[in-house]
Amino acid sequence: MRTVVVGASSGLGRCIGVGLGQRGAHVALLARRRERLEAAAAEAGTDALAIECDVTVSSSVSSAIGKAAADLGGIDALVYTPAIGPLARLVDTDADMWRRVFEVNVTGAALVTAAAVPHLTESHGTALYLSSVSGSLTPPWPGLGAYSVSKAALDKMIEAWRIEHPTVGFTRCIVGDCTGGEGDSMTEFPTASDWDWDLMGELHTVWEAKGLLAGCFIDVEDLVVAVDAVLRTGKSIHTPSVTLAPRPPAASG
Repeated sequence: MRTVVVGASSGLGRCIGVGLGQRGAHVALLARRRERLEAAAAEAGTDALAIECDVTVSSSVSSAIGKAAADLGGIDALVYTPAIGPLARLVDTDADMWRRVFEVNVTGAALVTAAAVPHLTESHGTALYLSSVSGSLTPPWPGLGAYSVSKAALDKMIEAWRIEHPTVGFTRCIVGDCTGGEGDSMTEFPTASDWDWDLMGELHTVWEAKGLLAGCFIDVEDLVVAVDAVLRTGKSIHTPSVTLAPRPPAASG
């Protein structure tokens, strides 16, 4: 399976890219940070590719997807994982913050898809996008309004691609709470360095009161297995949406 994973230098994207490579996929890992990307590729397998890509720059996306397709000999699967979620109330979310969130979470996904869709059409392949419970299953989280809105837009964008390219399998993968792996594989979302931690403490209480926190986490290996299963599904089957939610552990004793 010739697979392109975008956002593969850290967090869940790294976990998925490395995990798919270790499960036998021929992977091209795309991200901005070259050093982290090469480390991920080394972990993914000897034939894994590390290709620099900035999803906010059209020329970078076109070049990276073109190189991935050429080096892989085509593209059977695309996984889009990049997302940013600044912590701010909507009244404090300025135009620059809205622009940055949509550039990465939505426009970047559109640019990557546009570059990859000819290859996916040829292979009758699958494109999978990591979405969020806050975009469709829960009310928007206070303080993460821009993120929630962008994920709702991503969900609608996936539907739009599906309508225009019905022979490609477009999958929305809604992921509940998951901390990722260790080191660079740990998700950066809840530990974002630019978050106001006083505001975080205040909003965490609100999230708890509204029942937005699951209180348990998805094991990242289970996440990788689920993504791998969707991507390897036969070409006669389409998975429009899949929701991966954490299951509370069994009580001990």
